[in-house]
Amino acid sequence: MSDSRLFKILYYLLDKGRATAPELADLFEVSSRTIYRDMEALSSAGIPIYAEPGRNGGICLLHGFVLDRAMLSESERQEVLTAIQSISAAGFASGNEILTKLSALFQVSTENWLEVDFSRWGKSTYDNTKFELLKAAVISHKEVKIDYVNTNSERKERIVQPLKLSYKSKEWYLKAYCLKKQDFRLFKLNRILRMEVLEQTFEPRPYPKPEYHSQQTYPRVMLKFSKDIAYRVYDEFDETQIEHQKNGDFIVYAEMPVDTWLIGYLLSFGTEVEVMEPSYLKETLAAEAQAIYKKNKP
Repeated sequence: MSDSRLFKILYYLLDKGRATAPELADLFEVSSRTIYRDMEALSSAGIPIYAEPGRNGGICLLHGFVLDRAMLSESERQEVLTAIQSISAAGFASGNEILTKLSALFQVSTENWLEVDFSRWGKSTYDNTKFELLKAAVISHKEVKIDYVNTNSERKERIVQPLKLSYKSKEWYLKAYCLKKQDFRLFKLNRILRMEVLEQTFEPRPYPKPEYHSQQTYPRVMLKFSKDIAYRVYDEFDETQIEHQKNGDFIVYAEMPVDTWLIGYLLSFGTEVEVMEPSYLKETLAAEAQAIYKKNKP
C-alpha cells in the first residue's frame, strides 16, 4: 500500500468534494478493489471517509473536515510559512498575524531571513497603505475613484473597477476596467496620487491577455554606455541586447518607443551614454540637454 497514494486521494477529495471508486482507480492507475482498501486504511487512521450509495453517490469526506497539521511534512510546513513570510515582508499587515498563528500551529520556528519592500524610498507608509486599500478593493469587488497622472502629465479623475495587482519590471500596476473609457486599462501605482474606495460593487470580468502577435513594434535604438555605468546596463537590459567592447564599454541594441520618456531615461545616464542610432534621437537628446544647460547655467 502506498502512503503517497493515500495522501493524494485525501487531497483529491478535499479539492473535489467527492469521487467514485472507478474515477479514483483510473486516476491513480490501480483497481477499484485497491481504492476500497485505501479507504479502509484512511478510516483506520482516523480520517472520516465514507461511501454514499446511489446514482449521485461516491466516496466523500465528512463535511467540515480539515487536515491536521500532522498531515504536512516538516518541509511542507516550512514552505507554507515561507510563502506567508514573503507576503508579510512585502509590508502587508495581515501577514505577520497569519505567520504567528501558523508557526504556533505547525510548531515550527521560522528564521527572519527574507525582507522585501516594494515601496519607494521615503514613501513606505503611503505606498503600502495604497497597496492595502487596492488589495481590499480587488478582493471585495468595490469600485475605486482615483486621481491619476498619465504619460502626458495630465492629472485626471477616474472611477475604475480594480481586477488585479500586477508586478512587472520593477513596478506595481493595477489592472482595471475604466468606467470613463469603457475599456480595460493598466494604471501604474506610483502615478495614483489620490484614491477612494467606493461602496459601489461590481461583477469582476477577466482582464484580457496580451496579444503578443499584434504587439506594437518600436524603432531599433543603438546606445553606447561607458564601462563606469555597467551596473545599470546589467540592471536594465537583457544580456542578449548587450555587446561588450574591448575597452570595457557596452553597445546596447534595443527596440524602444522614442518619446519623452526615453529622452528623460537617457538623460538620467548623464555623460555615460551616447546615442549611435537613430540620428534623430541623437539630435533630440542633444537639444534637450542644451535646453537644460541654458535653464540651469549660473
